[in-house]
This record gives sequence, C-alpha cells and structure tokens, in this order.
Amino acid sequence: MGRLVPAVTRALDILELFLDGDGTLSAPDIVRRLQLPRTTVHELVTTLAARGYIAPVPGRSGRYRLGVRPYQLGSRYAEQLDLAAEGQQVARAVAETCDETVHVAILEDTDVIYIAKVDSTHAVRMVSAAGRRLPAHCTSVGKMLLASLPERELAARIPDGAELAAMTPHSITDPAALREALAGIRRRQIAVESRESNPDVSCVAAPVRDRTGQVVAALSVSVPMIRWNDGRRAELEQLAVKGAAELSERLGHRSAE
Repeated sequence: MGRLVPAVTRALDILELFLDGDGTLSAPDIVRRLQLPRTTVHELVTTLAARGYIAPVPGRSGRYRLGVRPYQLGSRYAEQLDLAAEGQQVARAVAETCDETVHVAILEDTDVIYIAKVDSTHAVRMVSAAGRRLPAHCTSVGKMLLASLPERELAARIPDGAELAAMTPHSITDPAALREALAGIRRRQIAVESRESNPDVSCVAAPVRDRTGQVVAALSVSVPMIRWNDGRRAELEQLAVKGAAELSERLGHRSAE
C-alpha cells in the first residue's frame, strides 16, 4: 500500500466535517476542530472552493457549505450501485458471522423477491434461492417491507377484505391481524417470523434504506427451529440490524445518530 499524502488527507478531513451540524463551517471552525495551522486551512479552503467542492454560504460572510462537486460525484456513485450485488456482499459477511442463511429481498406488489442469498454451512438449513417469490405477509422481510409502506399504500395493496394465502398453519391470514403485527414491527424496526412461511424455520429481518431514507429492501437471517430460541433470536436481531445498516450505508444512507 502506498504512502498517504498529508495534504489530500487534510482536504478530505475538511470535507468530512460538513457531514455534521448544520452543514456550514468557517475557516476558524476548521482550525479549531482539526487543530491545523490557519495558513494551511486558508490554502485548503481556497483550493476546495476553486474546484467546486465547497462554496460560500449566501448572506453569511466567511461561512462555507458543500459545493456542487460532491453532489456530482455522489450521483455518479449512486448510478453505479447495484442493490443485488451490494446485498450479496453484505449477506455474505453476515452469514460468515452467524453461519445461518441470509437473504436480501425487495417488495413487488404483495410479494417479496429474494435478490441475494448466502447459505448456512450447517447440514440442517433453510432451502431457498435468489429470485424466488413468496407472499410478503408470510415472511419477515415481507412484513418489514409492508410495515414501511405509507398507510394509504398498504391499504391499497392489502384491503380489509383481502384473502391472504396461508403457507403454513402459522401464517397470518386476516388483514386486521396483519395490520396489528405491522404496527409492532413499525415501532421496533425489526420483523420476526416464526414458522409462517416454512414450518421448520424462523426468521428475523431489518430494513434497508437508500440515500433518501426510503426503505428499498430488507435483510433477514433464517434459522431452523432446532437452533431457534429467545437468546439466539436476540443475537440475530442485532446482527440483522447491523447488516441492514451496513447495506444502507453502501446505498448512501446516513443514520440520524
């Protein structure tokens, strides 16, 4: 690995400061926060402004905000993103941690479509495939995605009189019961499904967001009932949340924390 260039590192440090607070900074702010010489900061700020990476804030003398150049670079990056490819990489990392089957899925009407999947190495594991379609209300990823819909859109997709197909005796088939379950999922931002799509499997799922904050997918961890208990569920919930957050970050989402 080559040597890091100090001037470039300092310029990037300055740009990353704009991620916090109200998104505006003055040269003295930068000097104080990075503990750099005033002359160095002045030269870096002048260069970044000349190249369009930062720009003066109208009506606020001496303060800067991000310029158009970072937006252009971010837009180009977003254009190159492939949810399935990014999801496969994150799913692989999550599966390596827990050695259970991990999926990433998207919502299409009232079904989910699995766009990424990594298998467990256990002899007893969930059998599925990327590209498979299942009723959303029977899966943890599907319930997570349904819970993320605006109420009006959810009602249009699953009206009160809808007939919900059962995949197992544990599947939710009543729209009112589904809405009650979705309300809980919306509060917790985690979905749990126990033997609703497969009588021998339980799953947990967390939401994946894009750079606008919209939920565009869900990541789940699936576990055979022989390895399912309250302690394991809690562990996998945390892992699903962490994996979904990582995938969200890859898609350009910034946590509010």
